[in-house]
Amino acid sequence: MPPTLIAEQLLNGVQFGLMLFLLAAGLTLVFGIMDLMNLAHGSLYMIGAYLMATVLAATGNFWIALPLAILATALVGLVLEVGLIRHLYHRDHLSQVLATFAVILIADDLVKMIWGPAPMMLNAPPSLSGPVELLPGFFYPAYRLLIIGVGLAAALGLCFVVTKTRAGMLVRAGASNREMAAVMGVRVQRLFMAVFVLGAALCAVAGALLGPVLAVEVGMGENILILALVVIVIGGIGSIRGAFVGALLVGIVDTAGRAFLPTLLNTVLPLNIASNLGPAVAAIAIYVLMAAVLFAKPTGLFPARG
Repeated sequence: MPPTLIAEQLLNGVQFGLMLFLLAAGLTLVFGIMDLMNLAHGSLYMIGAYLMATVLAATGNFWIALPLAILATALVGLVLEVGLIRHLYHRDHLSQVLATFAVILIADDLVKMIWGPAPMMLNAPPSLSGPVELLPGFFYPAYRLLIIGVGLAAALGLCFVVTKTRAGMLVRAGASNREMAAVMGVRVQRLFMAVFVLGAALCAVAGALLGPVLAVEVGMGENILILALVVIVIGGIGSIRGAFVGALLVGIVDTAGRAFLPTLLNTVLPLNIASNLGPAVAAIAIYVLMAAVLFAKPTGLFPARG
C-alpha cells in the first residue's frame, strides 16, 4: 500500500475519533457525575446536524450557522434536562434507559415531521473544499483538517476546565461523591444542568462538523451512540482523558479496518467476499478491542472513580 494512503486513512481515523470524543466526553461526564444512563445523547447529535443544515440553508454562511446551531442544540438540551432528565436522577438505571430510549423514538419522529424522511444536504464551506499539501506529494482535505483542529481544541479546553478551574473542581467533586459535594455547598442540580447542556453543545459541534462528511438523516444518532458507549467503556466512565484515548483508538481501528482489511483479505479471498467481509471484521474489531481492554483493566484505561 502507498504510504500516502496509509497516512491519509490514519488521519481519517484521528478525525473520526476526535468527533467521537466530543460525543463521548459529554456522555461520560453525564454518566460519571449524574450516574445517568442517557441513551438520548445521540439524538442531540442528530438535532445538531439538522439545525446546522437548516441554519446554513437560511443564512448561506457556514461560520454563522455553526455557532447558532450549537446554541440552539444547547437550548434543546436545557429544555430536555428541565423537562425530563432531572426527574430521572434518583431513579434506577432501567427507568433511565426506558425514558431516554423513548426520547430517541420521539426525536426521530419529530425530525421526520419537521424535515421529512429524506436526508438533508450539508456542504462544507467553499474556502475549505479543496486539499492542503501537508508534505510534498501528500494532500489532505482542508475541511477534515478543520475537524481535527476543532476536536483537539475541544479536548484541550475540556481538560483545562476539568483540571484547572473551579468549575472543574466542582465537576470532579460531584463525580467522586455527589452527596458529600451537596453537603459542602455545591449546588448539585445546577451543576447537573450545566454538565448536561455542555454535553448537548458538544454533540452539536460533532453533528454540525460531521454533517458534510456523513449523511444528515433520521436515526443518525443511534449508530454513533453505540460507538460513543464503547469509547467510554474503553476509556473509563467519567474520565475525559479516557474518553480522548478511547475515541482515538476506536476511530483509528474502525477507519483503518474499513480501508485496509478488504485489500488484505483479497490476497486470500475472492474480491466480492473480501469487500463484504472486510467492513464486517472492522466493525467486530472495535468490540474485540473493548473486550481486550476490559479483560486487562475492568474499569477502563483511565477510570475516574472506583
